Amino acid sequence: RGEGACTMRANKLWLIITFHTTTAAMAMEAMCAAKNLPGRLIPVPREITAGCGMSWRAPVESREKLVSAAAEAGIAVDGTYELML
Repeated sequence: RGEGACTMRANKLWLIITFHTTTAAMAMEAMCAAKNLPGRLIPVPREITAGCGMSWRAPVESREKLVSAAAEAGIAVDGTYELML
């Protein structure tokens, strides 16, 4: 690598799940860890507005499994989006 070179990452389509509260976002993190479900907490991308500023990023193909698991756990989801990040 030359001096000043930067690493470029190709954008990928991600599922973004938003929440009304930080408590719900943290509950999602704990539930996904316990059930070995994919994803991680990230700041809400600027293309989306959401109540608490935290969102869950996961592969788009995991949408149904994650939304269903959140509902079963009583975690209120604000919205689901697909974004290139």
